[in-house]
Amino acid sequence: MFTPPAEVSAVLAAFAPLFTEPSWARAQALLCGVLLAPANQTLTAALRALGLADEPGFQNYHRVLNRARWSARQAAHHLLKLLVEAFVPAGPVIIGLDDTVERRRGRKLTARAIYYDAARSSRSCFQKTSGLRWMNLALLVPVRWAARVWALPFLTALCPSERYGPYVRRGRRHKPLARARPRPHRSSAPLAARSDAGRGGR
Repeated sequence: MFTPPAEVSAVLAAFAPLFTEPSWARAQALLCGVLLAPANQTLTAALRALGLADEPGFQNYHRVLNRARWSARQAAHHLLKLLVEAFVPAGPVIIGLDDTVERRRGRKLTARAIYYDAARSSRSCFQKTSGLRWMNLALLVPVRWAARVWALPFLTALCPSERYGPYVRRGRRHKPLARARPRPHRSSAPLAARSDAGRGGR
């Protein structure tokens, strides 16, 4: 079992209550592996970067993502609080939303659809691509030494098309991305108040 450095564990300690003890140990290992393998950010590459390619419980690391009980929304909430405390201790909190299409194929990808490809399109050429559409939420903060505003992502959510099978069968109403809004959390009330204050009473 990989043991992360004490400095890394101290930074990630806020997320420990979201996991069981075995899952938390593996989650820290995966995060460290992803940081050490930036060119290929897959679970297998992360484990290889840590020297765990021949780990007997290799499949247990996959289960952290597909079976272990933890909430990505709760983790995003914790991350947003840490980012606000570090970069926006006072003043309005500005959140940016951006959608992106992940080009993937496979029979098991039920949420895959055809979307507008902004990266390959131009004013004279309209391009489409097949893949998964994701919505990214990021905290927009000015970074002094960079002399620009940075977008620090804290949550990424899948945004299927209006023809997505499971949604159609359950009668779930499709919401266009133009009207997408992050759902407020009851413990995020102070952040919402700061955001409203920064709008100048509008």
